[in-house]
Amino acid sequence: MNVVCIIPARGNSKGIHKKNIINFSGMPLISYSIKQAARSKYISKIYVSSDSQEILNISSEYGAEQIKRPENISGDYASSETALLHAIQDKKIDKNDIVVFLQATSPLRNFVDIDNAIEKLISTKSDSVFSACKIEDFFVWERKDSKLKSINYDHNNRKRRQDIPKQFVENGSIYVFKVSTFLNVKNRLCGKIECSYMDHWKVHEIDSMEDLELCEFLYNKRIKNE
Repeated sequence: MNVVCIIPARGNSKGIHKKNIINFSGMPLISYSIKQAARSKYISKIYVSSDSQEILNISSEYGAEQIKRPENISGDYASSETALLHAIQDKKIDKNDIVVFLQATSPLRNFVDIDNAIEKLISTKSDSVFSACKIEDFFVWERKDSKLKSINYDHNNRKRRQDIPKQFVENGSIYVFKVSTFLNVKNRLCGKIECSYMDHWKVHEIDSMEDLELCEFLYNKRIKNE
């Protein structure tokens, strides 16, 4: 069994200019995902897929191999799945291999989180695993036909905190999947799905400058000196 890591990172980004290589606590943002993957005891290769040569060159400096992504799968409406499929085909990744897909905009993880997700896939004989954070007292509403409606609980029958079923949220940080199953459905979450838990404060990812400030604070406070 071979485990490889793929980190998609488009050059154009909404909200923050050049988000994937913006300075984050002294280094380009994407370097954190590369360095975390490099410390994994399972990952043998690290690839960065991008339409931007600048991102690819910076990624190479931190030890990742380059995959130049075609423009037709690099636009605002291109899915991560198209980038993953292209990377698998471009590098001829074997169908018996396992892929670890890391989001470059989720720096609040460490190599232990990555290894935990890989081990969950193996120990549960699953086809795919996503990272998740446990949540409590998290009540979701939606507005439908100008009316508010509670989604994950009955507001007319509010339960005590200790009686609320345990819930968790997909945090978008780590995905692990078997290549063979992914190729069948072209979806990162495929076949038998499991989740791997991360600390609740690792739920944050970077989509705005406010996110950047918060994640940088949490990184410096909780991860930097590990």
